[in-house]
Amino acid sequence: MDYSDKEKRSLDKSVGNSTPGHDRFQDTDSQGHPMERAESHSSTLSRVKTVKDTQSGQLDVVMSRIQTERSQHSATVGARGIRSRRSNKPLPLFGGNKPYPPNLPEREQYVVEFDGADDPLHAQNWPIRKKIITAAILGYWTFVAAFSSSLFSPATRPVAAKFGVSGEVGILGVSLYVLGFATGPMLWAPLSELKGRRLPLLIASFGFTCFAFMVATAKDLQTVIICRFFGGFFGAAPLTIVAAVFSDMFNNQSRGMAITIFAIATFTGPLCAPFIGGFIIMNPNMGWRWTGYIAGIMGAIAFILNLFCLNETYPPILLIEKAEELRRRTKNWGIHAKQEEIEIDFRELIEKNFSRPMRMLFTEPIVLLLSIYMAFIYGLLYLFLTAYPLVFQGVHGMSPGVGGLPFFGMIIGQIIAGLVVGLRQPSYNRKLAANGGVPIPEWRLPEVIAGGISFAVGLFWFGWTGYRQDIHWIAPTLSGLLSGFGLMSIFLQALNYLVDAYLMFAASAIAANTFLRSLAGAGFPMFATYMFNGMGIEWASTLLGCVAAALVPVPIWFYLRGAKIRAKSAYAPTHIMPPPRKDEEEL
Repeated sequence: MDYSDKEKRSLDKSVGNSTPGHDRFQDTDSQGHPMERAESHSSTLSRVKTVKDTQSGQLDVVMSRIQTERSQHSATVGARGIRSRRSNKPLPLFGGNKPYPPNLPEREQYVVEFDGADDPLHAQNWPIRKKIITAAILGYWTFVAAFSSSLFSPATRPVAAKFGVSGEVGILGVSLYVLGFATGPMLWAPLSELKGRRLPLLIASFGFTCFAFMVATAKDLQTVIICRFFGGFFGAAPLTIVAAVFSDMFNNQSRGMAITIFAIATFTGPLCAPFIGGFIIMNPNMGWRWTGYIAGIMGAIAFILNLFCLNETYPPILLIEKAEELRRRTKNWGIHAKQEEIEIDFRELIEKNFSRPMRMLFTEPIVLLLSIYMAFIYGLLYLFLTAYPLVFQGVHGMSPGVGGLPFFGMIIGQIIAGLVVGLRQPSYNRKLAANGGVPIPEWRLPEVIAGGISFAVGLFWFGWTGYRQDIHWIAPTLSGLLSGFGLMSIFLQALNYLVDAYLMFAASAIAANTFLRSLAGAGFPMFATYMFNGMGIEWASTLLGCVAAALVPVPIWFYLRGAKIRAKSAYAPTHIMPPPRKDEEEL
């Protein structure tokens, strides 16, 4: 096969064995022999040192962050079939009176790779403007999905009255939407690891938009409830995938701030919606159906932005696109990406990918306990959609629209938490630089511990200042500062902790977490009214505050023992993380 000199040089640079960065992601050396990987960040990979290595001293650590499908190929759909597919049948004739062709060279010679740590193809090396635009689009899409979850909450009573059912049945419109958050990740997380991030986000934004408009035009209650569920199912995609996209785009120094955008969008969305929904249902020219129309319009904007402005960030899919271009321009059909070797087997898809989040949930102590903690916090977020109206509309007599404004206390608390995390980021970056660019996940946990204490105190404050009309309404409103600060601190840094601990399986870890906390988010509103009316606002809040206080030791335990727990994990990439030095464990 004839190539031009320029194409030969390009091909040699991309897939040739002599390129220093070529074998950095391989499990074999250039002769096909297995390589032994070091247990720390001091890599022993077979390669020639470059000038850039000398300048940075940590190129291997940087490259370890540029994940390819090689890092998880053995645990991905189709891997078993490739290894085990053997046949004792005689080979069929080649056909056309042709003899069998000679054997091809080693397949690894035709596998494309990234061209060093600064390859512009990789999302971590995109211009900062492109990263900011992508983060803003994904932050907006996440906000829309979360916002729509509670936009319907003020409409539950008008919907119940319209179709002649009880108020508890009307609440199903909120609960089943959040239940969709629990089931959606079982599809979106594996799909994002097989086909990339852009495709599921695009499909989900389109499906979300369709079902939102179906809610707005529904003729019966069954349609409303079913479409709300599927709206949550499709809306779960950004909650599952966006944090993994940020781990694709941002390195250890900047990813924390990026995920702050995601966390703020996730938690301010449900709190911004109730007062908007309240004013909508109070407007005689709009009514409850406009909660669906507004969600649909916002979803349509998200779909258009995703369609025209969102680029793929998942490294294995970027390599597939690179291989496609090389095949087209060189006419060499053997060039391919590692991801293209995967042959999807349905049984294996269920076993390895759809079941992976569940396996991680029940076999990884970090995922399980943090998910339980975050499930409780997330459940209370949706329980507040019932508790706040009981206090501000029931006790203080506010209208549905005005009664939603006290949620801004929690929103301000969340923003303060985001600022605190941002102010601590330079300190985190200094520790990261001192540790050779290798993150220690436990560095994220002090904010989780502080947030847990703050959240528990906020619950006690809310209960004991909100149950009497003679206590000014500003007192329970201000309790939201502590509740919101704690809620955001816990969620944000616990999410960062999961991403740091399970980098290459971040989407599955987050999917497991999303599944459990969404079950809590769906279930808590169902009993909130009975609980607060039966026990009283003050004692119900006291019970919840005691549970919150009892969960504070969870992050403390991980802070002290997390490294040893991760060392036993089947999913945490501990092989690229050195043990922390004593002087670096202190914050």
